Amino acid sequence: MSRADNSDSVRQFTVGHDDEGVRLDRWFKRHLPQVGFAMVSRWARTGQLRVDGKRADVDTRLSAGQVLRVPPGGEAKPGLGAPRPRRELTEEEIALADSMVLTQDRAAIVLNKPPGLATQGGSGMKEHVDGLLDAYVDKGPRPRLVHRLDKDTSGVLLIARTPGSASFFSKRFSGRTAKKIYWALVVGVPSINDGMIELPIAKQPGTGGEKMHVDEEGGQSARTRYRVLDRAGNRAAWVELHPLTGRTHQLRVHMAAIGHPIVGDGKYGGQEAFLSGTISRKMHLHARRLIIEHPDGTPLDVTAPLPEHFANSMASLGFDEADGAELPEGPAVFGKEDEKRVAKAHAKQYRKERRGERRSRRDGGAERPGSRGKPSGKPAGKPSGPKAGPRKAATGKPVAAKPGVRKPAGPGRPAGGAGGKPAGRPSGGAPRGKR
Repeated sequence: MSRADNSDSVRQFTVGHDDEGVRLDRWFKRHLPQVGFAMVSRWARTGQLRVDGKRADVDTRLSAGQVLRVPPGGEAKPGLGAPRPRRELTEEEIALADSMVLTQDRAAIVLNKPPGLATQGGSGMKEHVDGLLDAYVDKGPRPRLVHRLDKDTSGVLLIARTPGSASFFSKRFSGRTAKKIYWALVVGVPSINDGMIELPIAKQPGTGGEKMHVDEEGGQSARTRYRVLDRAGNRAAWVELHPLTGRTHQLRVHMAAIGHPIVGDGKYGGQEAFLSGTISRKMHLHARRLIIEHPDGTPLDVTAPLPEHFANSMASLGFDEADGAELPEGPAVFGKEDEKRVAKAHAKQYRKERRGERRSRRDGGAERPGSRGKPSGKPAGKPSGPKAGPRKAATGKPVAAKPGVRKPAGPGRPAGGAGGKPAGRPSGGAPRGKR
């Protein structure tokens, strides 16, 4: 954007390439944030806003090279609309910021985010990628985030250099035209070599939004394609993951739901997510590759090297990075027997994870030492029921669902049991042997 004149008279601006296709009201929010939407609307309504000499409305789309005429007025109040002050970084922070850069140009900076570093700050969180972006400020605007990675997930993270490129990249992510490929080590070996997991995801009640779970009735649709690249006996597998939707913790929830949690992901896999021996207890989920359209029309294709703990675990398990070929195109093919196997594994894993939560709700949130989850608050002297046999529901009937009948998903009952909707839509084929 180039500018002529000042705010005391009619101003003229030339629309830059970064603002190609932007609505007029969004242009003001980017470049003249002190001018509110009400004033922009009034100027447009009274014909004071002109684009190449013609009247313009707030929803007019701008093109690079057009001249925008802005009337005087709308001066900023002290501190309003001022750019974010640049934070002084330490030498260590600057060195960390520089070490993460994989590639950069006028539109983007692509980082290899290390595990343990949050993308954005939160309560009590001082170190994060967003706080390091001042290291990349030259003479232009402050770079900005356009997508995120979990704190313990490593790999490719795209940063936009300008407001225009931020808008451009954000549309590619939200429109799902960006291709993201992850590598993960998972516990056990999926019985399906190349499959599709389609399980809706929602925030898990009682966790303050910090944890997600499968919710087939109220969850948002979530689809993940996966492919087994190699296996270490029945102990672990190296898988390639391609999220077709972008739900929070999607890959972690989906892999745990089919009974193969990501190694090191105790949040969703519990103690079973950790392998013994020399395998690190850190999470083994890495954003390996990103393919996205660049504002100049060419594809931006970036691959991130593995972090040290992931590479060491790969070597310990006998995996070779050279075997990580690109995910083939086309939908996975699945059969009924494959669906049944995955559904059974999902139901078993889900019941196991939710058992403690069911006991907690039944006990009213409180447990007595040694009570082992039995209901408290019964009248003294009243028998607590037989010690053996299947646990009964309030009606006196067994809790287990009848085969072939799906019961409503909800707290305490797995969404998609052995008799309900399959946990995923995998494609057929047995896992390949170790190459």
